[in-house]
Amino acid sequence: MFDQIAILAPGLLGASVARAARHYGAARRVTLWARRPEIRLQLKGQEWCDRVADTPADAVRDAQLVVICAPVDQIVPLVRQIAATLPAGAIVTDVGSVKGEICRLGHIELKGRAHFVGSHPMAGAEKTGWENGRADLFARRTVFVTPLRETDAMSAGQVAAFWTALEAEVASLEPDAHDEIVAHISHLPQVLASTLCAALAKRDARWRNYAGGGLRDTTRIAGSDPRLWKTILEQNRDEVLRSVRGYQEELHGLERALANRDWFEVQAILERGRAYRDQFRPVP
Repeated sequence: MFDQIAILAPGLLGASVARAARHYGAARRVTLWARRPEIRLQLKGQEWCDRVADTPADAVRDAQLVVICAPVDQIVPLVRQIAATLPAGAIVTDVGSVKGEICRLGHIELKGRAHFVGSHPMAGAEKTGWENGRADLFARRTVFVTPLRETDAMSAGQVAAFWTALEAEVASLEPDAHDEIVAHISHLPQVLASTLCAALAKRDARWRNYAGGGLRDTTRIAGSDPRLWKTILEQNRDEVLRSVRGYQEELHGLERALANRDWFEVQAILERGRAYRDQFRPVP
């Protein structure tokens, strides 16, 4: 599909994009740039990488597609940094989990010289870092593609086709609709897991030694990077607040049912929860 792609700030997702692009033949050449010199040195010679650039501007000089894999608060600054050296008509996408402001500012920064089309793969793994990248990370996983109304339609189609070539299942949405969805299905679960552990941390420290599978499964994502999640919650603050308030209403409903010994309502809430969970798609 593309003669050359550039991947900026490759961690787990970026390295997986590079590996997958090579494995599925979605790009003939792959150029990488990493912020830290020692990471650039480690990336040189990887069989799924053709070149490692010393600067973002150099990395994108001949790229038809640029994939920015930095934390959400660094995506727009990187777009600004590469805008002047992008080839005319190049496409820039990203993997950030918040899209509204990133897509609008990305579009403005490129000033029509190139095209910004937001992306968000709903994929990840327990272990982060480029060395844990996998060619099959996106297979049968949802990837949101989030063009604005003013986004070039052909470029949006090429981004969707790129992810499809990596065997992802593409869902195209406007950026603000994406942010509402992920606030509920991704950001809210992170908040719940983290705050549950924060609340338990105020109790007897010995309790953690008795934790069974239920607590471990429920709080697995509480082990995620707090700095990374702080920036995500900053970027999607309004939608996350709405999701938290909606959840509080449900929790208060359970609290009232327990206080009133309304066991019929308690069971009804538990059954609604089980029915929703049972309808999840099987994990790829």
